[in-house]
Amino acid sequence: MPFPRSSGLLLHPTSFPGPHGIGDLGGAAYAFVDFLAASGQQLWQVLPLSPTGYGNSPYMCYSSMAGNPLLISLDLLVDEGWLTHDDLSVLPDFPSDKVDYDRVIATKTPLLDRAAERFKAHASDRQRQEFDVFCHARAFWLDDFAFFMALKQAHGGESWHRWDDAIAKRDPDTLSRWRKQLANDIYHHKFLQFEFFRQWSHLKQYANDRQIQIIGDMPIYVAHDSADVWSLPHIFHLDPETGEPALMAGVPPDYFSDTGQLWGNPIYNWEAMQAWGFKWWLQRLQSMLEYVDLIRVDHFRGFQAYWEVPQGETTAMNGQWVEAPGREFFETVKKELGSLPILAEDLGVITPEVEALRDEFDFPGMKILHFAFGSGPGNPYLPFNFERNCMVYTGTHDNNTTVGWFESLSDWEKDHISHYLGDISYDGIHWDMIRLALSSHANQAVIPFQDLLGLGEGARMNLPGAPTGNWEWRYRDEAVNPELAGRMHMLTEMYGRLPQPPAPEDESDG
Repeated sequence: MPFPRSSGLLLHPTSFPGPHGIGDLGGAAYAFVDFLAASGQQLWQVLPLSPTGYGNSPYMCYSSMAGNPLLISLDLLVDEGWLTHDDLSVLPDFPSDKVDYDRVIATKTPLLDRAAERFKAHASDRQRQEFDVFCHARAFWLDDFAFFMALKQAHGGESWHRWDDAIAKRDPDTLSRWRKQLANDIYHHKFLQFEFFRQWSHLKQYANDRQIQIIGDMPIYVAHDSADVWSLPHIFHLDPETGEPALMAGVPPDYFSDTGQLWGNPIYNWEAMQAWGFKWWLQRLQSMLEYVDLIRVDHFRGFQAYWEVPQGETTAMNGQWVEAPGREFFETVKKELGSLPILAEDLGVITPEVEALRDEFDFPGMKILHFAFGSGPGNPYLPFNFERNCMVYTGTHDNNTTVGWFESLSDWEKDHISHYLGDISYDGIHWDMIRLALSSHANQAVIPFQDLLGLGEGARMNLPGAPTGNWEWRYRDEAVNPELAGRMHMLTEMYGRLPQPPAPEDESDG
């Protein structure tokens, strides 16, 4: 698909301000969309929106298609009548600059359950019909997800492969008994998905009405402890006895890690996937396009060849590259769904074969300015080496903030950057790098919101490999202000990235 010249901001909804401990889909989300519009932006990029599991990471989720109930706005539930102001009057004082996930989950989960019970008891006929239509249309993932989460609660949060063997291996009679036993809990989880989708759809429409498109992030792999793997084990490489991953995902040793990265996700059984017509992938893409306008595919290179590591390894060193049927997959996607707005995260070890797959389907790749200054003029991340069909970032959610990145560099590297830029301006390195991204001829430029605010390392969203402290950053209400919007609007206009007015309608009568 052709992508027009545009720009936007990267910010996950958990980072919104508000009194309930975590960003949600209420007032602060709409204020941020207003800020995007006032600053002339056309793109809002989020991280995966699915329910988080281990480490609260949006890249390790209990479902590839469900939404995260923690993002549901309690205030909007009050407006709808499923909660009361008294329900919210006893909430604790949460920190304003970070998400305390343990406290948020302990506080918010009972309130969400209360809202589900009130909906079940008091919803109107029209609301019940809307709920039933939602559940029917999404039954291909919702039924298994709601059942999976209810079973997980009943087993104290244990991973599915540690449940009783008959449940883990989906014995029909056993599952039938458990469905009856957990019917109310299953209903609760379906209601929360209904409510998440309702709130998110309204927010997305609000953004679209202001010429803002939402970029969603789709991890290539899914978590082992997920409804996807439990309900469809035949499309993953699992140990038939234990249910654990027989082959694990990761990346090999490189400049950044002597032992590589062992992610632990189960590798897809691509042969079974292809024999099934890539049905699960088609459903996943269709489901995601209900939430977002454009899809950034994380670890795109895995569609050409992926690094597989055998069960039992503790590092990614003893793995091997295996070819994937990426071309056949994307041809099937195009045939069944048309040309989709896919963006390729093509960072890391990228071979000519990966580039050929990306270019054959005209997917934009990514350029990161933080990576541009570690070598000579042939560095592909220097703006004069960009092709137009790409997205440029100062940094991503996995990078330090631009201020934190610059402060960590050696004096030699700082001098090199200063010479490239023609000295660091009085505005600070973050504005210099924002200008560099916006002025490039990359079709799309995306700036992490922390860089717009000029924040240091303490505002970093994720430090890969760190077991704690990630995904917690939040900003305060005063960060979104007219002065900042005006400054960003001026730069966006200067570099030709403002939204173009719609073409006038043809008034001729033919």
